Amino acid sequence: MTGLPKSQGLYDPSLEHDSCGVGFVCDINGRRTHDIVEKGIEVLKRLSHRGATGSDPKTGDGAGLLIQIPDEYFKFECKKCGIHLTDNYAAGFVFLPQDKKDRAACEKLIQDTVNKEGLLFLGFRDVRCDNSDLGAGAKKTQPVIKQFFVGMGQDSEAMISFEARLTRTPYTRQVVSV
Repeated sequence: MTGLPKSQGLYDPSLEHDSCGVGFVCDINGRRTHDIVEKGIEVLKRLSHRGATGSDPKTGDGAGLLIQIPDEYFKFECKKCGIHLTDNYAAGFVFLPQDKKDRAACEKLIQDTVNKEGLLFLGFRDVRCDNSDLGAGAKKTQPVIKQFFVGMGQDSEAMISFEARLTRTPYTRQVVSV
């Protein structure tokens, strides 16, 4: 490997590879700040060189940020829409069809699957979306984005069992068409 820096700190030149289109911003001490989010958005802005757009330059490939959302925020938002979060809960995001009938069928499938696992379905929350900067192609096919919450259920099994049931293979790999 020529031209690479020598191994130092967390950097290891043997792990060097092409990562075009990937950025990582964090606080090494685990502090959560708005500055980290702002820097993450700046990373996304600088990824436009990848050319990951179609004929409409405002329609990209879905790049985004992965962040932790504080428990307090979830509790605040859920309270406004009548969802009571339990002490131990999980949150999921789903991209649902625009068609109301198809969307209702998908929502029912999610609720039925949660109940089948002996977990407690807590509710759906609409996710606020600002599509004012989306291209025409993206707006035409934009899914309805919702968040749903799942509690441990009445049997209060150990947390490891709760997490295992949330990610059980037969359901997570199930393909659904409506």
